[in-house]
Amino acid sequence: MNPFRLCSGLRFLGYFMVVVVIAIVAVSYYAVVVVTWGPHLLAGGFRSVASFAILIVFHVLLVLLSWSYLRAVLQDPGSVPDNWKVSPELNVEEGILVTLPDNDGPENSGTGGRRREVGFCRHCQNGKPPRCHHCSVCQRCVLKMDHHCLWVVNCVGARNYKFFLLFVIYTFLETTLDTLVLLPYFIELFKESKHRSLSPTNVAIVFLACVLNLAFALSLLCFVVMHASFVSSNTTSVEVYEKKRSVRWRYDLGWRNNFEQVFGSTKALWFFPMFSKKDFESIPALHGLEFPARLDVEE
Repeated sequence: MNPFRLCSGLRFLGYFMVVVVIAIVAVSYYAVVVVTWGPHLLAGGFRSVASFAILIVFHVLLVLLSWSYLRAVLQDPGSVPDNWKVSPELNVEEGILVTLPDNDGPENSGTGGRRREVGFCRHCQNGKPPRCHHCSVCQRCVLKMDHHCLWVVNCVGARNYKFFLLFVIYTFLETTLDTLVLLPYFIELFKESKHRSLSPTNVAIVFLACVLNLAFALSLLCFVVMHASFVSSNTTSVEVYEKKRSVRWRYDLGWRNNFEQVFGSTKALWFFPMFSKKDFESIPALHGLEFPARLDVEE
């Protein structure tokens, strides 16, 4: 019996997390748009202008957040093609780092053994491209796997990492905005009941929304900083341990090239969950099978 097969049950927990995301968005929307700032749109004066500006930013971030979330959930992170084998020709001139499998050594990273750029997965019975790892939850190998995320019911890999990062960034910005605009009403909750402008039901909703958004904003701040460091060094969560053991990280091509390996080179699309056709044709890392690497780093 393979105990790791039990991890596949975590996928069902992920569907529950999707419901949680929808519920938090619904509570925040009701608290910000319906209860607090929406009613001021027709009030006139500065408060009306401020309300209009807040609601515009709120809805723009909500659209970008939702769009990125759907792409992260629905986009396949990248699977190894059936009977995949490394090309016998090594493209050294373009810096494509490919090494043949070593069947005598350890298979993966993080176990104290030397990581093979190309290996063989005993679970999938298939070849493993560079930076590919087997996910015990999805029960398959994922290209440039970062981690399995319960919040998106999916693995985060080569083909949806950008969408996941944008979801995290826009969620952080949205929850920070919600916290700031709900804060005056949150403070008002501690005044005597006769001075409150909200009904008891709306008081409870504003309190819940403010607390939830503050908690998520603080937790996501750490997540944004962590993944910013990963992108700047062209590393994944799985590769952190291996990177610490090396003097020079072989995939570190400089911060700009590292950024383009994830977000593409088309600046107009950096902040949207999509890629241009040009990027797909010119950046092999977006496909997850080949990765440019430093030629001055010894294996």
